[in-house]
Amino acid sequence: MKLDRKSMLLYAITDRTWLKGETLSNQVEDTIKGGATFIQLREKNLSFNDFVKQAEEIKTVTDKYNIPFVINDNIKVALAVDSDGVHVGQEDISVKEARKLIGEDKIIGVSAQTVEQAVLAEQEGADYLGVGAVFPTSTKSDANCISLEQLKEISMAISIPIVAIGGINEENIEELKGTNIDGICVISAIFSKANIFEATKRLRKLSEGIVDYEV
Repeated sequence: MKLDRKSMLLYAITDRTWLKGETLSNQVEDTIKGGATFIQLREKNLSFNDFVKQAEEIKTVTDKYNIPFVINDNIKVALAVDSDGVHVGQEDISVKEARKLIGEDKIIGVSAQTVEQAVLAEQEGADYLGVGAVFPTSTKSDANCISLEQLKEISMAISIPIVAIGGINEENIEELKGTNIDGICVISAIFSKANIFEATKRLRKLSEGIVDYEV
């Protein structure tokens, strides 16, 4: 799948913490209906078979709406379900190795916190970057925050799309205006809400107000 910069506008990462009796695939469908443009399945504690089963259910939904779908960290799962790609962190597999395993036509996203990491990721063939944490986040307690100035420096140093991640919500999203990002990446700002559709709808509108391109 060719990555469109506009698909970065509202990037949602799943979290089963807030299922509340719902299925994750139903929650993902709600967030897509609300305006999410990209989905990442993030699972740290599932067995391979359970991870694959969950990924297949999500992929059915993302395929239905033609929304890019990537797997966090796990290339074996990404290959098993033929997802659109993977997202890897700095401690995970290198972009070069990931590309060898997953193929030229798949999306590879990379987490970055510095200009050096961002430039290297682009040079090695990353398709987009997730940069942060831009605000303190409860979802990843060990995440180190970067300044908005650092975020802008990173975005100006590369040509591939970039999403800001970490603690972004309806109250602070407008602080990201002028940082030259292509969108935001959120977890709890969507999945912890009682009405996922409405929460996503509000975030979608706010996201459109902080990007420099025409949505």
